[in-house]
This record gives sequence, structure tokens and C-alpha cells, in this order.
Amino acid sequence: MSFKFSERSLNVLDSVNPDLQAVCMRAIEISKVDFGIPTNGGLRSAEEQNRLFHAGKSKLDGYEKKSKHQSGDAIDVYAYVDGHASWMPQHLTHVATAMLAAASDLGVQLQWGGHWRNFVDMPHFEISK
Repeated sequence: MSFKFSERSLNVLDSVNPDLQAVCMRAIEISKVDFGIPTNGGLRSAEEQNRLFHAGKSKLDGYEKKSKHQSGDAIDVYAYVDGHASWMPQHLTHVATAMLAAASDLGVQLQWGGHWRNFVDMPHFEISK
């Protein structure tokens, strides 16, 4: 079964690094679980990043500590299961498998926030430079 992004997800995807766009497009083709990109999951302003920081959803404040979202080198995703968005680890792990495989196929260095030790961020993927 092959999935495809909604128009909203495609609009967010359009705001990020072309290499990241290619990884996401390949990953949605090979994923065993449907997924999408939340409205604030792509390129972010410093103000947007700061709001997420104050909400406890990021360790980076957007000003002194900048996020790769601010340069378009990061994206957040959610799994889409049984007609609903899911941030369940088992669903996001399936998405991560597709994202990491797609990055490998395309020769893109990609880090998954699910591998981080200090702040596990399973929806997060970023280009390594």
C-alpha cells in the first residue's frame, strides 16, 4: 500500500530543505504507516520556536539556541492511523524506519530525534551537516 501527503502537509513540506523534501516524498511511498506533517512541523520563525520552547515542546528557544526548523533543515511528522493523528512510539518508529531508509537510499545524512538521549523527540528529523 502506498500513501500520499495531504495538500496541507505538502504546503509545509515545501518550506524545508529540498533534500528533506525528497526524503519525505520517498518515505511516504515506502512507509508501512501513513504519516503527515503538522502545521508547525516545517520552517519556523524565531517567535514560533520560542512559543514551542515555553510550552515545553523544545529545548531550543529560537533566539540564543536556534532550532534546525528555523533554517528549514528539520521536519516533524505524525503517524496517521485509523483516521487519526498518532504520536504513539510504535507508530512513529514505523515512520522513522521509512524516513531513515529513504535518507539512506538518497544519500542524505539524517538524524532522528528518537535516537537522542537527553530529549527524545520521536516526531523530529533533521539534516546532519
